[in-house]
Amino acid sequence: QVQLVESGGGLAQAGGSLRLSCAASGRPFSNYAMGWFRQAPGKGRESVAAISWGAGNTYYADSVKGRFTISRDNAKNTVYLQMNSLKPEDTAVYYCAARMGVSFTVVLTTQGDYDYWGQGTQVTVSS
Repeated sequence: QVQLVESGGGLAQAGGSLRLSCAASGRPFSNYAMGWFRQAPGKGRESVAAISWGAGNTYYADSVKGRFTISRDNAKNTVYLQMNSLKPEDTAVYYCAARMGVSFTVVLTTQGDYDYWGQGTQVTVSS
């Protein structure tokens, strides 16, 4: 079993920054493909960013490209989402997700690709 715990959410002003962290425990983190998703009130959950467990491959939704950066520190069993130039439309609950057993180059971008989910952290951006 894998446990994922997100942190770093909160309130930010438009144009500001936040850094989300997702700490994993339970199995060797280095073999997990990881992703960040978000769900705004009244909307479905959408993929924001994803990273392979090796090769440094990444994916970003068009809405966050150039503003958000996903990274991972396998020694700390943690994946990060650096969010800059925040906009009110970034307001959502952010979730991290993990999946084992895929090639080290694979980046996963849909909910159904992932086996494990964190509990979510709220991000609110005021205008």
